[in-house]
Amino acid sequence: MNPSLPPLPGLGTEAQRLDEALRVDHAGELAAIHIYTAQSKVFEAMNRADLSAYFGEKAAEEQVHHDQFCEWMRVQKTRPTLMTPLWRLMATGLGGATALMGERAAHVCTEAVENVIEQHYDDQINAMKNSHPEWTDKITPFRDDERRHRDEAVQKGGLEKTLPPHLQALRFMITKGCQAAIKISEKI
Repeated sequence: MNPSLPPLPGLGTEAQRLDEALRVDHAGELAAIHIYTAQSKVFEAMNRADLSAYFGEKAAEEQVHHDQFCEWMRVQKTRPTLMTPLWRLMATGLGGATALMGERAAHVCTEAVENVIEQHYDDQINAMKNSHPEWTDKITPFRDDERRHRDEAVQKGGLEKTLPPHLQALRFMITKGCQAAIKISEKI
């Protein structure tokens, strides 16, 4: 990048890029906690202890990631996105709604969210592997966890088969919503 030119939209300086990455990753992990927690609670209310426990375990795994991002943000002096209250509300609603739609819809939600997050982590790793190798080393295991969550959702939800139109539409909407949330959280 030519230092006399302003940074390209979404790229910023190296410090800005790290702040943006932290802000987005923190928001994503927080949203995942709320999605999985809501799914767990709905399945518990539906007397599906197996699914409640499964989604509760996923929430706990995401909590570990979130706690680490909180610590890194404190060290880096990065603020969370101002959208946090809205993301929290939307994630809780998404988790609850997909659980109410049934087990397969809950797994479609996981697959869609984790696909976007895995790609986002891959993009960060590729963009910052030379400038911030310590950062990419830290987030690579998180990316691998998200990939595992996605793969489990595909297997448990039978998502390798053709989905009915309503679940295809759900996957599309969740994917686009997550992609938009990433872009918004980088800047706001």
